Amino acid sequence: MGMFKEPDTYQQKWVAENFARAKRERGLTQSKLGVALGISQPQARALVLGDRKLKADEIPILEQLFNAEYHPNSDSNSSQFVPLVSWVSAGQMSEQSPVVNFDEYPPIETAGLHKGNWIALRVTGDSMNKISPPDSIIFVDLDDRNLVPNALYVISDEEGHATYKRYRPSESPPFQPASYHEVGPPCIKGAAKVIGRVRRSVIDC
Repeated sequence: MGMFKEPDTYQQKWVAENFARAKRERGLTQSKLGVALGISQPQARALVLGDRKLKADEIPILEQLFNAEYHPNSDSNSSQFVPLVSWVSAGQMSEQSPVVNFDEYPPIETAGLHKGNWIALRVTGDSMNKISPPDSIIFVDLDDRNLVPNALYVISDEEGHATYKRYRPSESPPFQPASYHEVGPPCIKGAAKVIGRVRRSVIDC
């Protein structure tokens, strides 16, 4: 039986830490990881242990699977402070107070986020619990509004109600829950406006 090696590169640390988090929060296994990447379980195990190099075409798959961005040139040890703004419901639409001055909101310390315009929100409800269980903190890049299939977004409707959902362009509506429970899609009044893309979800902030 091979021993777990201390990751000595950004790739090894990124895969090891995010796999461990996904395993703890969502029950991800090495077999499921292999299926997602189209590789065998031994190859997936080697990737997790740092014995296999990550291929370029596997990076976007893992970014979606881990709900974490791969930025080998970022300074993962540099602390960042992100404002924790108004509540966002991960269930039905809930009214969100207008955000004007981010300095009025308490900061959350994190690290490793790429350059962007970040806010943090605390999730309530269970409609996104496959990715973000209730009381999770999600980090949202307000500068990233490009829609990517299966990516995660905070959106609002024409009445200013906000919610957090996965973008599924082949479904109607295109913003859908990701829950272990039977949860219907959100009631979006009018056109949906993308507030920003969710790039990280954590439990223990």
